[in-house]
Amino acid sequence: FFFFFFFSLSLEDHKMSETRGVTVKDVAAPQFIAAYAKYLKRSGKVKQPRWVDMVKTAAFKELSPYDPDWFFTRMASLARKVYLRGHLGLNKLKHQYGGKKSNGSRPEHHALASGSVLRAALHQLEKMKVTEVSPKGGRVLSSTGRRDLDRIAGHILNKTSSAKKTTKTAKK
Repeated sequence: FFFFFFFSLSLEDHKMSETRGVTVKDVAAPQFIAAYAKYLKRSGKVKQPRWVDMVKTAAFKELSPYDPDWFFTRMASLARKVYLRGHLGLNKLKHQYGGKKSNGSRPEHHALASGSVLRAALHQLEKMKVTEVSPKGGRVLSSTGRRDLDRIAGHILNKTSSAKKTTKTAKK
């Protein structure tokens, strides 16, 4: 009896792990950000600000980004950060996207990222109903945003698992 009970539990656990939903946490960050940025660009829902081609992402940077689609990448990265952490305000995001300011021969210090770039990206995500303002402060992911991000993560995981299966069958 004990063996049957233990065996049935392990089968149920195995079935549960197969039917478990895929989340953003299951996918590597660079893959997810690239895929979500591509989705944002193709969807046509995002209206880039006029100043995207002229602006730097922070005061300590010397040049603007080389990638013409950098705004979509920043939006995807923001959406992932809000998904993972939640209740992120603009100042916290400015600090996280900041970096080292070069002071010549003097020691380097941390500098903040541009608030207007982050604010514009957050407003676009709110307009798309991906994020919403939390009553506790900061931004949180909406239910539709969580659904969309998890769906895209599932597509990425399915692509990588099917690619692994085809390479295994090709090796045999």
